[in-house]
Amino acid sequence: MIPALKLNSNIETQLWPAHHRLAKFNTSRLNPQFPTENWRTTMTANLEFQLLEREMLEMERRLIQPQARTAPREKYAFMKWFEELKLDGPGQNTTLFDWLANEADYEQMRWFIRQEVAGEAGFEDLTALTQVKVTTQPKLEMARNYWDEMGRGREPGMHGPMLTKVAQEFELGEYNIDDIEIEPLALGNVLVGMAMTREYAYHSIGALGAVELTAPGRAKLVYEGLKRLGVSSEGQRYYLLHSALDIKHSEDWNRDVLMPLLDEDPRCAQAIAEGALMRLNAGARCFEKYRRHYGLA
Repeated sequence: MIPALKLNSNIETQLWPAHHRLAKFNTSRLNPQFPTENWRTTMTANLEFQLLEREMLEMERRLIQPQARTAPREKYAFMKWFEELKLDGPGQNTTLFDWLANEADYEQMRWFIRQEVAGEAGFEDLTALTQVKVTTQPKLEMARNYWDEMGRGREPGMHGPMLTKVAQEFELGEYNIDDIEIEPLALGNVLVGMAMTREYAYHSIGALGAVELTAPGRAKLVYEGLKRLGVSSEGQRYYLLHSALDIKHSEDWNRDVLMPLLDEDPRCAQAIAEGALMRLNAGARCFEKYRRHYGLA
């Protein structure tokens, strides 16, 4: 049996060693597969990973609960609190992205892209998993968002392959999960864990809303860095698109997903707040790791 992870001020000691294992588990369980004769053994092993994942999610949740409790319960006050996360949420005041835009060299940008691609959980898949049995108005907006992510039915417009194009531009090739920094893997594991667990459905909605809320400014700066370094227009496209499109996505998500849910059940506010902060906190750890890697003060 996998021992329970205890909350500790030294997060690396308790949580970090699990994330490479969880990332491999998520890669396996999310890919289409076929029935096997040893399905009982597989299910038993999967249950152990799901227990580990749940311990990880609860640990992440405890880390941000003091801040989440400050979120108002009245829906208009809550939305004001939520939208202000793009200004004062975890990781939002980092200078990392200004440095990427203006100073990073080609190899430094290449390292950054490798980490980002490896930690990418796939917004379209997370949205599809999260929207199951959600009520009508939120489901419709999540479907519209998914359709945008899927290029509105056209392969050249799909967002996932656009990110793959960035990786190809930098000739990243295949990667070994064991060679990726733990922080971006942890970010992906947090998002997948929430989307795959129905008790965290509202958390996942808050996390995805936080992505749309905070991504445009960062994407714009990465795009500027790619352009400065002479990356092709196809290689720039993913970040250029998200620097603008996610602004509208955020407005629509807040109006047509979060507000209706808060109307239906005010208890959603706490879960949405926790999910948003769990996503932002995991992202902030990535940014700090990247800064240390680059030797930024």
